[in-house]
Amino acid sequence: MRQLVLVLVVLLGFLQFRLWIGDGSVAELHDLRGRIVETEQELVRLQARNSALAAEVEDLKTGLDAIEERARSELGMIQSGEVFLQVVEKPNETKTQ
Repeated sequence: MRQLVLVLVVLLGFLQFRLWIGDGSVAELHDLRGRIVETEQELVRLQARNSALAAEVEDLKTGLDAIEERARSELGMIQSGEVFLQVVEKPNETKTQ
């Protein structure tokens, strides 16, 4: 009978070790759940970015306003009949003696 109790205690100790420390332990499960939450947040952020980019692509395909805005801001283009004025500020000249 003592041998059976001893075997059961050793088995219980082994199972407790695996539960708290070994592979598939509670700590590992907690870490994996945290990584899942982080990954889901990243996924939501990337989906929002993809949606914004898809809307911008669709706007560029169908609307002339977006194309005109990009041409003006990125390429410095103007329409015919418009006058382009560029203001250049004079640098502050400080004399050192």
